[in-house]
Parts: sequence; structure tokens; C-alpha cells
Amino acid sequence: MRAAACAFAAALLAALPAGAAPVIAAATYDDPTTRYAHGVLGDAIEHGTLVLAFTDGSARRFVLPESRVFEDTAPRLADLDTDGAPEVIVVESDQRRGARLAVYGPNGLITATPYIGTANRWLAPIGAADLDGDGTVDIAYVDRPHLARVLRVWRFENGQLTEIAQDAGYSNHRIGEDFITGGIRTCAGGPELVLPEARWQRLKAVRLEGNRLKARDAGAFDGPSSVAAALACKER
Repeated sequence: MRAAACAFAAALLAALPAGAAPVIAAATYDDPTTRYAHGVLGDAIEHGTLVLAFTDGSARRFVLPESRVFEDTAPRLADLDTDGAPEVIVVESDQRRGARLAVYGPNGLITATPYIGTANRWLAPIGAADLDGDGTVDIAYVDRPHLARVLRVWRFENGQLTEIAQDAGYSNHRIGEDFITGGIRTCAGGPELVLPEARWQRLKAVRLEGNRLKARDAGAFDGPSSVAAALACKER
């Protein structure tokens, strides 16, 4: 199966005109599987393949080895290198090492964070933006939102991810939910991460200043409507 997938990807690459740079238009997961018994998103089904669709109508499939799955709600498109074309942010989980955040481009894996290090340990992405205004794009996620509850921010630069800030006391997912709570907003003064604090009582608006994360209260958490209001800069 893996050999066939590699042959398919190679054939697609060979078919591209010399010097062409395919532009990603959409990304989806395929090949549902139950080979990773975690079920943090509410069922036992994860996915083994990332499918990239391009603006020229072509597509490519990237198949993980049997030891890994995409343990995620959906792939996320974001222009991480600011060249006008998006990359794809995903969550991969390994049978022994747990989850990592990974970035894919038209030709496959570009870079990834280290694995958490233990099976059945997960991370929940928040989003990507230039959080500190330095011209490079940052990716934020909560590391183990049910256990460690650490907010981490990584900078994407020159095809690599470098962790630049972290802070404990946050969560953006509850076991069994098939969605991630929160996101990134831009109100007055630049982009902010919006997510619940670890006890799910209050929402926090978090800014990146240098290598420090600074939080302020963004209202009570009382379900999806409160999150939507905060993301729309209408704090209650």
C-alpha cells in the first residue's frame, strides 16, 4: 500500500511542468483507520492520508506509515512563509510517541515539532498569525489540553519551527468533543489568541510580546456563543 502511494506521488511530481510551483487550494484527510486507540475526539476513527488539492485541478496524497495517524479535526491552510501560497498545518500522532504538530507543503512534510513523547498524549491547534508583528508567522497550540494545559507558540521561519513562548494554565479542548474551542482574533492593537483558562470558567485574550505571553480576561466562558462573541471582539 505504501509503495503504491509513493509511486502515485512520484507520478504526479513527474507530470508537473519543469519549474512549476503548484498552489494548494484545499486539504482533507482520507483513509479512515482505527489503528490508533485513543478516541480523544469522540470516536476511534483517525486518518492515514492527507490529500492536497491544487488550483490547477491536480491532487496529491501523502500516506503516513502504519505507526502514525492524523489525529485531528481537519487540516488548516495558512500562508506560513508569506509567499502568497498556503501551507497546511496538521496534527500527527505516533503509536509510541504521541502527538506532534506538522507542516506540509505541495511536496510533503516540511517540518514538525518534537513529539510529546508518550502515546495517547495530544495537542490542540489554535491557529497561525504574525502574533508579534515581526513579519514572521507564529503557530499556537495547547499541549495536552486535558493534562499539562500548556500554551505553546512556535515561529515558522526558513522552513523550520522554533518554540518562542509558552505559558501554563490554558485549555481549548475537552475529551470527546469533535471540535477545538477558541482561535485568533484581531481587535484593536493586533492579533490575540482567545481560549479558555484551564478550569473552563473564563476566557483569556493572550498576546505575544517578545518571548512572553501576556493574558487578560475576555469574559465568562458559557459555551460556544461566548467564544464567538469574544472572537468577534464583542466581549460580554
